Amino acid sequence: MSSPTSLFDATPLGPFTLQNRIVMAPLTRTRAVGNIPNRLMARYYGERADVGLIISEGTSPAPAGLGYPNIPGAYSDEQAAGWKIVAEAVHAQGARFFVQLMHTGRIGHSLNLLDGADVVAPSAIAAKGEMNTPEGKQPHPTPRALRTDELPGIIDAYVQSARKLVAAGVDGVELHAANGYLLEQFIHPDTNQRDDDYGCSVDKRLRLVVEVAQAVADAIGGERVGIRLSPHGRNGDVSDYDGIDDVYVKLTGLLAATGIQYIHLLDHAPMGGGPVPASLKRAMRDAWPRTFILCGGFNKESATTAVVEGEADLIAFGRPILANPAFATRLKEDLPLNEVNFATVYAPGETGYVDYPGITR
Repeated sequence: MSSPTSLFDATPLGPFTLQNRIVMAPLTRTRAVGNIPNRLMARYYGERADVGLIISEGTSPAPAGLGYPNIPGAYSDEQAAGWKIVAEAVHAQGARFFVQLMHTGRIGHSLNLLDGADVVAPSAIAAKGEMNTPEGKQPHPTPRALRTDELPGIIDAYVQSARKLVAAGVDGVELHAANGYLLEQFIHPDTNQRDDDYGCSVDKRLRLVVEVAQAVADAIGGERVGIRLSPHGRNGDVSDYDGIDDVYVKLTGLLAATGIQYIHLLDHAPMGGGPVPASLKRAMRDAWPRTFILCGGFNKESATTAVVEGEADLIAFGRPILANPAFATRLKEDLPLNEVNFATVYAPGETGYVDYPGITR
């Protein structure tokens, strides 16, 4: 990567040129009625496409991954057609667009799933807490443990979704291996208690994540693939364990060998989770040969410092972008930011979604 002098420098991302080093982090909004991306979503993303890269909200590669109500999928032709509309709106404003592929695993409920799908996970261990459903909040159910012979189908679901998305005009995909969802469930010893080739040892717990990354890279090109990781996170009823930092340094090396373009490292500390130690961030950065993204509690000053000092190539912003169309412009010109109305983050329709004030001068 070239040596940056500003957060607002143009920069390469594999074969693409980003108009700046600002990333819109993936943010679930539950506006995909019937699990299909729509024109309202295209308007929302288009209004924020003065950043360099937009990573979509979590999007399921399979019916069993639709753990939340009204989250989008990417496994049907109708869903792909919806993502085509969104990608066109983003590209029209100059940003690049990756769709985050998120299989929720045990973080879900049968009331939110389609086509008779089961809530599945590496092992039959229920998560604490509750899930929103059409019938109100429900406890997370005990998931069905995936059989070994089902895992090739899980991998293929990611591959086929990635192919559909790229064919629809999306620039690439991000694999969601963070926040306690299916891929992290395989990494974590508390959620993966398997005794086959995908459990027991660290190498076996990492196997599915690496196989998914390799298969998707082989299908659409590694330069179109990224992955999100959140060591020390607390989402999805996961917690720290002995040797966690060594596990993620090892995973970084294994993922580097697949040829995927970027690691997107999320630090949950600003949201009340466990912090990612600076030593782990440095170790992962040093082990990664391509684009490295940091996310978690940045402002203009700290983001600029991080890119200028080489801690990351790109900086992802989450919550501030929820309420701020033209976020990159506001940041560059030191314009006021709207406050987020958290009561409407997951509400249906336009309210709290595309009705935040634009820039006024």
